[in-house]
Amino acid sequence: MKLVNLIAQVDRGKCVGCKTCEKVCPVLAIKVVDGKAEVDVDRCRGCAACEQRCPVYAISMQKRDNPLLVSVDIASVNYDEILKLCSNALLHPEQVVCYCTGTRAEEIAAAILKGAKSPEDISFMTGARTGCKVECIQPILRLLEAAGVKSTPPQGGWQWYGRTVTVWEIPKKVREKHSSRGFYFDEDEKLLDRVRTAPLQGRGVK
Repeated sequence: MKLVNLIAQVDRGKCVGCKTCEKVCPVLAIKVVDGKAEVDVDRCRGCAACEQRCPVYAISMQKRDNPLLVSVDIASVNYDEILKLCSNALLHPEQVVCYCTGTRAEEIAAAILKGAKSPEDISFMTGARTGCKVECIQPILRLLEAAGVKSTPPQGGWQWYGRTVTVWEIPKKVREKHSSRGFYFDEDEKLLDRVRTAPLQGRGVK
């Protein structure tokens, strides 16, 4: 879970309507309307991406009067379904997939099972991807893909980097070609298999 105590605020006098803020928001909480950026206060997750990227310094982060607690309760979803989804994505349920917010795979899976259809939905529901926005996009896309959800980046968005190949997907020819050059794909796969199949330690234990 994440406590959101900041909100983006736009200085309309400075805003030039360049839409940079739109492109970097991981939850689609800011839009340019009639040439000026407007913040959806209910969607904003206080990540400050818009403030940091605004070329004319028209956005500042202000304290919320009432902080928001953002999370998806995994107990509200059948944990067997969470286990199945994480297994299909080759992730351990308790594996941290967003280091900035400490969000685990099980919460992302729960968000998907509760209806999330895109990384933006997941970020809105869990707070994941509201830190650096770089590392966690891969496991999020893998979990969506494992659920049979095909999502595409928002038009003009800058916060997607595509799904990269995992160690399990590296072709045999590539493994053989590079095995003599210091790459240990088979050993890596065995290690990651041990990680993803390790016994549960937390709430998922039955």
